[in-house]
Amino acid sequence: MALASEIPLPNTRPPRWLLKPVPEGVVELSSESGLHPILALLLAQRGITKAPQIRDFLVPKLASLGDPLVLPEMPRAVERILEAVDKGQRVALYGDYDVDGVTSMALMHLTLNAYGLKPHLFLPSRMDEGYGLSLDGFARLFEEYGKPDLLLALDCGTTSIKELTWLREQGVDCVIVDHHELAPEGRPPCIALVNPKLGTDYHYFCTAGLVFKVAHALMKTRRVEGFDLKETLDLVALGTVADLVPLVDENRLLVRRGLEALAQTERIGLRALKLTAGVDGFIQTHHVGFRLGPRLNAAGRLDTAFTSLQLLLADNHDVASEYAALLESHNRDRQAVELAVYNEAEQMLLAMGDMDQHHAVVLGSRNWHPGVVGIVASRLSRLVNRPTILFSFDENGMGKGSGRSIPGFSLVEAIDICREHIVRGGGHAMAAGVSVSEDKLEVFRAAFCEAARRALTDENLTAVLELDAEVRLSELTLDFLQNFRLMEPFGQKNSEPVFLCKRIMPRLPGRLMKEKHLRVMLTQDGASMEARWFNAPLQNLPKPPWDVAMRVQRNYWRGEEQWQLTLDAVRSVE
Repeated sequence: MALASEIPLPNTRPPRWLLKPVPEGVVELSSESGLHPILALLLAQRGITKAPQIRDFLVPKLASLGDPLVLPEMPRAVERILEAVDKGQRVALYGDYDVDGVTSMALMHLTLNAYGLKPHLFLPSRMDEGYGLSLDGFARLFEEYGKPDLLLALDCGTTSIKELTWLREQGVDCVIVDHHELAPEGRPPCIALVNPKLGTDYHYFCTAGLVFKVAHALMKTRRVEGFDLKETLDLVALGTVADLVPLVDENRLLVRRGLEALAQTERIGLRALKLTAGVDGFIQTHHVGFRLGPRLNAAGRLDTAFTSLQLLLADNHDVASEYAALLESHNRDRQAVELAVYNEAEQMLLAMGDMDQHHAVVLGSRNWHPGVVGIVASRLSRLVNRPTILFSFDENGMGKGSGRSIPGFSLVEAIDICREHIVRGGGHAMAAGVSVSEDKLEVFRAAFCEAARRALTDENLTAVLELDAEVRLSELTLDFLQNFRLMEPFGQKNSEPVFLCKRIMPRLPGRLMKEKHLRVMLTQDGASMEARWFNAPLQNLPKPPWDVAMRVQRNYWRGEEQWQLTLDAVRSVE
């Protein structure tokens, strides 16, 4: 289902085109390494200038993975888990309802199964129990399963000091595997907190990556014959890409190998999901971000994420197909709900008037579903280039909010500044959750916007279209493209390069796709290449010749790999 068109808002500033400077030594790097000059430039921009770095970046190997036991409190976590194995204790996994949460649950479940443990799987209800550990969640867990000896909290728990204090009083041990920021009050009471934020390294991991490290540490301590940890990399890649964590160092390696595993996966549920989502052939991060991830997320947003977890663990083709079809239905419902929320929020934005007078956006409604406010906040934040929080208020006036930020502004720090006005809140610099009473919305909005006003400059509030390098179409040879593919996977901290190509002549009128996209042949100095321009301004195309900001992308079509251009922005040369 198509979402609402993003209409221009009053006085939103057009992005500045900014070509990144060429780092020193690029010519020498290209000459010494034999790399194409453009590839050498892209690597140098990422700080990769030495032969070992180049090798590890372009051809990463699993043998280079670091020792998992150096992660904070990992030895204690391994010891307690193996104690549960040896004593045959009752173990419960308590997770989160997003893709990172359910893939972490599936991976830990498979690992414990290898040791002969059959843990109880528990996912909270977004509507009834909210995010993370809660007393309501514990009550339902105990009712379903009885009191466990050990609870493994995955992708949650770091800030749940009150809840874990209660759990300890009940005689239940807890090991937390999580990547969220600690609460101002400090470390929660638990047996072990495997969270890289306690240390100085590995801050890029999401929970799926951390659970992989836990599994690696367990296998390193006590190997289980017949269990191949590499076969779980498809789950790790799903969770890591969907959680938008940096694709650097080990994350990049795990995702590179994980996407390869996902393309060839024998996991019945994932094969059914790929079929439903129309994903075939090689898999890139955008397939996870825009096709597979949203379908896995949809269940937790509108219903229960247990459907997604059951799909990942399915061992029957018919059952997997049923779960995949159900997720597809949930995703269509999610798109419809999201469209309604976006349309109403867009009207609220228009009513705010001149966006230059606002440093942040805080909106709320009783009509909005809490499961989609984060998605809409993300879209609005990109649209107006402002930190944005959207609240969904229930019939009792309690609001669950989700925020997205822009570079230069930490949501976590701003929430701490506004702590006296909220019920609870936390997360990351760029994405966070917060709860507030409806009668406190205005005072929270004022405090949050003031924090943004103090932190953000006019330069911060003007979006920038960063261009990695200027290229000519004649440089995009097959030899270059085969090496350029080694830059993948693209994502956070390894963004897909955007190239500037000047004085391009389009072969207009081109071909229309779905009544709003344009497919057009571009020519420059005798070289030609086809390009796609999504949501092109068909009635107001720039006058040729064009300068274009574009991505060079490979696709899979009828069993063959193809390369084409995707236009991000176009302007007339003059």
